[in-house]
Amino acid sequence: MQPSSKVHLYDFEVASNDEVGEKIFRLVMRSPELARELRPGQFMNLAVPGDASHIVRIPLSFASTDAEAGTIEILYAVVGEGTRRLSEMHVGSTSTVVGPCGNGWKVVPGGRALCVAGGIGAPPVVAAARALANEGREVDVVLGAQMAAKLWGEADARALGAGEVVMTTDDGSYGMHGFTTQAMEALLARHEYDLVVTCGPAVMMAGVARLAEGAGIACQASLERMMTCGFGACSTCNVAMRAGGYKSCCMDGPVFDASEVAW
Repeated sequence: MQPSSKVHLYDFEVASNDEVGEKIFRLVMRSPELARELRPGQFMNLAVPGDASHIVRIPLSFASTDAEAGTIEILYAVVGEGTRRLSEMHVGSTSTVVGPCGNGWKVVPGGRALCVAGGIGAPPVVAAARALANEGREVDVVLGAQMAAKLWGEADARALGAGEVVMTTDDGSYGMHGFTTQAMEALLARHEYDLVVTCGPAVMMAGVARLAEGAGIACQASLERMMTCGFGACSTCNVAMRAGGYKSCCMDGPVFDASEVAW
């Protein structure tokens, strides 16, 4: 499967880059052409200046785009040297970005949908929730993290007019004390859904996929892999399939039918 849009190299300029949680940053980049092309669930490969030896771009999903303003909102966690340097890019800094990459969420009209995110998986899930709401669906959202300082997305989810927004933390510092899968089980007991979308840690998504399959609900999962090249050449982002063999996360995904993945 090929990405749904042509991939190009674009320039971008930093409009803002602020810490919004514990080692969680919100970057707004200005790249008008790319902002018009991106679709929910796709990703971009950013070149971060500052170290000539760092030749690999950083793959990042996005939370929202504003085609009129020409901007893209990205949430990312500082986890290594590349994202540390990204967090130090100031307003007016410039670089290049490759995109739109991969295949995003399959957004169609339907019944009630459930969106479940863990940690930094929240941005693409919020983007999915927004797209589903725009299709006239009623949408429930579950957002979880280890602690309150690492949570993001509640205000965005509530702004959509979502049916229920449930926040969970592993340590009980905010919202429900527990895991996103526990919140999902409670919602499944109260509502009927025809779609679940999820992104976050693999163990969480595996749990979400099992619950959805057990309830007979279609489930889409946005997977996280080391997408080194971003165009299917290096085979570092292979995803094992339940039917056997592998698919490429960067080209066939990052969004997959969760029932096809060998969790």
